[in-house]
Formats: sequence, C-alpha cells, structure tokens
Amino acid sequence: MNTALIKTVVLLIISNCFMTYAWYGHLKKLSARPLIIAVLVSWGIAFFEYLVQVPANRIGHAGNLSLAQLKILQEVISLSVFVPFSILYMGEPIRWNFLCAGICMLGAVYFVFKG
Repeated sequence: MNTALIKTVVLLIISNCFMTYAWYGHLKKLSARPLIIAVLVSWGIAFFEYLVQVPANRIGHAGNLSLAQLKILQEVISLSVFVPFSILYMGEPIRWNFLCAGICMLGAVYFVFKG
C-alpha cells in the first residue's frame, strides 16, 4: 500500500479529532460562556489541527493524490470522526438517514479513486 496515503490518512484522522472538538465541543462545555471565549478556545484547538492537517495534505499531494482525492478523504474521515463524537460525547442519536449518507460518501471514495 502507498506509504504517503497511509501517512495522510493517519494525520487527517488526528487533525479531524482536533477540529471536530474545536467546532462542536464548545456546544457542550462552553455554552454558558460568552461567545468570544468559545471562539478563542476553538481557535486555540484549531491551531493544533492545522499543525497536522497541513503536513497531511502536503504528504498526500507529494504522494500523487489529487486535490479531489484529498478532499474526499478529508470528508469521509471527518464524518468517521464526527459520528462517534456526536453519539458518544454529545449524546446525539444516530438515524437511518445518516447511515444512508455515509454509504453515499463511501461511493464518493470509490469513484474518486477509480482509475
């Protein structure tokens, strides 16, 4: 398997853990605080996301992944991180239509990587 692809996927998983928490974690932990506090905390977390995400995209692009492939990988990984986060951390229920959307995303991965 392509080493650049593996490194890219691992780094994107890490970056999405940071970003998911930066984007949505404040809804649970900082909802009673002023908006500026939530924004500043989220920016601070997002800084660490960028420290991993930018190298991930550089490695992937240098490893011959197209921009479309990088974007679809990002979206699928984002949802793969978001679903457990929303269920386990935020307590949101999973619905059948979310599963259908996930299947559509897998189809997108197939088609963007198909020769």
